[in-house]
Amino acid sequence: MTLDTVEHASSTPDHEQPWAELGLKPDEYERIREILGRRPTGAELAMYSVMWSEHCSYKSSKVHLRKFGELPQETPLGKTLAGIGENAGVIDIGQGYAVTFKVESHNHPSYIEPYQGAATGIGGIVRDILAMGARPVAVMDPLRFGPLDAPDTARVLPGIVAGVGGYGNCLGLPNIGGEVVFDETYVGNPLVNALCVGVLRHEDLHLAHATGAGNKVVLYGARTGGDGIGGVSVLASETFDAEGPSRRPAVQVGDPFMEKLLIECTLELFAAGVVNGIQDLGGAGLSCATSELASAGDGGMHVELSHVPLRDSTLSPEEILMSESQERMMAVVEPEHLSGFMDICEKWDVEAVVVGEVTDGDHLVIDWHGETVVDVPPRSVAHDGPVYERPYARPSWQDDLQADAAERLPRPSTGEQLREQFEQVLTSPNIADKGWVTKQYDRYVLGNTVLGEPDDAGMIRIDDETGLGVAISTDCNGRFAKLDPYAGAQLALAESYRNVAMSGALPLAVTDCLNFGSPEDPDVMWQFERATHGLKDACAELGIPVTGGNVSFYNQTGEIPILPTPVVGVLGVMADVRQRIATGFRSEGAHVLLVGRESADELSGSTWADVVHGHLGGLPPAVDLDAERRLADLMVHAAKEVIVESAHDLSDGGLAVAAAEAAFRHGIGVTLELEDPFVDLFSETTGRALVVVAEENHEAFVSLAERFGVELASIGRTGGDRIVVDGQFEVGVAELRERWSAVLPAVLGVIDAQG
Repeated sequence: MTLDTVEHASSTPDHEQPWAELGLKPDEYERIREILGRRPTGAELAMYSVMWSEHCSYKSSKVHLRKFGELPQETPLGKTLAGIGENAGVIDIGQGYAVTFKVESHNHPSYIEPYQGAATGIGGIVRDILAMGARPVAVMDPLRFGPLDAPDTARVLPGIVAGVGGYGNCLGLPNIGGEVVFDETYVGNPLVNALCVGVLRHEDLHLAHATGAGNKVVLYGARTGGDGIGGVSVLASETFDAEGPSRRPAVQVGDPFMEKLLIECTLELFAAGVVNGIQDLGGAGLSCATSELASAGDGGMHVELSHVPLRDSTLSPEEILMSESQERMMAVVEPEHLSGFMDICEKWDVEAVVVGEVTDGDHLVIDWHGETVVDVPPRSVAHDGPVYERPYARPSWQDDLQADAAERLPRPSTGEQLREQFEQVLTSPNIADKGWVTKQYDRYVLGNTVLGEPDDAGMIRIDDETGLGVAISTDCNGRFAKLDPYAGAQLALAESYRNVAMSGALPLAVTDCLNFGSPEDPDVMWQFERATHGLKDACAELGIPVTGGNVSFYNQTGEIPILPTPVVGVLGVMADVRQRIATGFRSEGAHVLLVGRESADELSGSTWADVVHGHLGGLPPAVDLDAERRLADLMVHAAKEVIVESAHDLSDGGLAVAAAEAAFRHGIGVTLELEDPFVDLFSETTGRALVVVAEENHEAFVSLAERFGVELASIGRTGGDRIVVDGQFEVGVAELRERWSAVLPAVLGVIDAQG
């Protein structure tokens, strides 16, 4: 077979090429020809196809994501150190420390091959953090599946959870939180979002770029194989039909033990000062790493592709460039540091090969055994891909959906009916105990986890001496986003922000993973435009930046899109983790306070409406970001004064769920005195928290709440072994906890606790 070189491409302009099979549109293929002044070679076509895919180029979302760049790039503690456009956002947390964090999706690969899809999702986000010069210290995993009893869920959920746990546990990274949500729209399209947080000193921050003509380009880590060819970059840019999984060869295969070596090797390379910049190889593999490094530099790059170490010697240049084999990094190294670089790699038993060098030109040139197969302007591949302004319009069904309010649904008329619905909500899959999932993760490895599931936020100690730490939460209610995408995104931010504050940490910055259906559907693009606009406006009002994130489109099976799911992660700083606030009733006789906004008759989109009536309609709870900020300020100061025994935000399921979960934590009951028991229990009014204070701290907390302009009401006392709603019903804590804990195991089977 004739090698398709640049010279050959120039002399065969009419040669037919599989551009459509690679996911390119006719106008995109013609644009590539215009850029090059000829048809692309097969290798160039491979590069453009993966780099111009939806996953890599953000071609349908870029026009909307630009609004995040309009936000001031500073947190309540100062300017961001790195933001949108880098591998991950980096923020200052004080004492010379910085934190980098990011959430990304691995949805489609995880549907095809659940274990490897999820495992390599963790591996990829860890390498993004590593490339910034940070040591990864924790991961989180917001997950979404079809109904718990659906056959598709039985196929994908165990493998996805095992993949997340297997890879993260082997790396020695604690999994400190996340979400598990079930909904009919995720059948055939589970969402696997992965977040990683890393820690570094300010002076250790590194950005990925190729500068300095003559500097060497080194590929190190695992060998390149046939797994993952066109993997996430292609899979994440298409929908699935009803025929089910048929793309297993496109899913990457991970090796966490190789990744662990890669982490330690890379951190030592940074510490030794022998690298100018490092880029991880994730989506689009070598196509991405070479073009992005060259594009971000001040010159060009020349690569000899035949020097790439291979697991499969039969791979073609196109396949090598498209392969998404895992555990690989690319570094730019000055010649005088090359020997030191190689010595460190040898120490860690990490294979490293010089595959090219930085040039003083302006093109990325790639040879195969001395013959040129790629000669392109790198920016045209990495950054100047197509940008679409997709049509969008408010769906024709949106008004009818919003008019169908849950507030009109039948309500319980007796205490016995109220108890039945209380128990029905607590034992529904979305509210039930997620221990079946979280017990497969190691939450405490490394010894720095101070809060983890089931607390509102995960928290990691950064400095042993001062107690400096960070808290993180991820949240999204897709039902709210379906009812009103603008408000839904703001509610996701508000909940994540509130969860971080409940731990006592000061919220600082946002990362997001925006999961939506097909961008070619105007209804979906309207949801996306509204959600991004809402998130941007809410961040502006709260004074926190979006530091980066991910967009995942084409999350639908056939014509049915998922619920719009803009997952929002918020990171906060805790000056001293010894002052953290956990959830759960901890003592008898403590005051139980409902803190924040007054409970309103807001039931549309609620857990009660879903579980009891199978209903979705109306408008979601009103957003009050000023109330959220005041509540957060109160909790941050209350933590510093150590006057709060425990706290739990009110969100899914309202007070009913918050009170029950607090009782389950340590087996201590509560007696609640409520003015309107039904509304008070099931309303999902935002900006509220269940706060518990001991008798001796009650007056101090009430005074602090007045200082911050936060309303509160005393609604009961802890004690006993029953949950009592005065004048309505009571139920034993142990009995209900047993039923709450049995929901997932009854369907998925019993597992041995590991963490």
